[in-house]
Amino acid sequence: MESISKHMKRTRGDVIYDVIIFIILTLIFLAVAYPLYFVVISSISDPVAVAGGKVVLYPIGFTLDGYREVFKTQTVVRGFLNSLLYTFVGVAVNLAVTIPTSYALSRKDFPLNKPITFFYILTMFVSGGMMPTYLIVRDTGLLNTMWALVLPGALGVYNMIVARTFFTTNIPGELIEAAKLDGCGNTRFFIYIVLPLSGAITAILFLYYGVGHWNSYFSALIYITDRNKFPLQLELRNILLQNSVNMTKTIMTEEERAEKERLEALKEMMKYSLIIISSIPVLVIYPFVQKHFVKGVMIGSVKG
Repeated sequence: MESISKHMKRTRGDVIYDVIIFIILTLIFLAVAYPLYFVVISSISDPVAVAGGKVVLYPIGFTLDGYREVFKTQTVVRGFLNSLLYTFVGVAVNLAVTIPTSYALSRKDFPLNKPITFFYILTMFVSGGMMPTYLIVRDTGLLNTMWALVLPGALGVYNMIVARTFFTTNIPGELIEAAKLDGCGNTRFFIYIVLPLSGAITAILFLYYGVGHWNSYFSALIYITDRNKFPLQLELRNILLQNSVNMTKTIMTEEERAEKERLEALKEMMKYSLIIISSIPVLVIYPFVQKHFVKGVMIGSVKG
């Protein structure tokens, strides 16, 4: 049978099908990859060339002026460090809340399994809204603190459901019964058996929560008023707004006109530099969790 399959000739229809699929996938790849490539080459090209649309396939007039302008102000470095702190603390809180909750709800011998799960799922469709949440944050004394960015989102319901499905499919009941026969309690079983077997889902939750905290700026825009506590994303937003040029003069000298064109070009170039700067941590972390990514996601989505 194997020898027959090896010598089977591909029909003309098979070849045409493969060519069409290859072309479609190539176009999709280019549609996704080129914008990323364009951002990189634009961030190191001459701002005038970028603004003039001359940068298409390769950088023109190599320069790092965009990065220099971004780092001229100390607020960027401070925002970067703040975002690292918020992300680290936020992910730690998320994992400390999500993993035990998911494991408890995955246990069939837990009597309140279904009611609590229903309560969590209900919050995905019905929420209190922005103003009630703000009032709660204010009245609990979290306003203008790091915890205002961490505690309100301590548990992501979707992530909890994915983790619960992981525990349901990977921690068999026989293992729990065997542990109980050996005198192992629930807490000890969770710490010494469940957690070591949960590397894949922990990596997935780490990535999901980490990217969410790193890219978040709206919560800081609402709850944080002290600029020394601004995260990087909010600082980058403010820098872009501050560097917007709005010159209303109708009559300008040649020097003023040249300066306006330079600032406009530099502003456009800074946008690409800011994208690269804010994307570096995610790009650095992803390779370390990539090997767990497919396994964790497929377990939570297909078997759930």
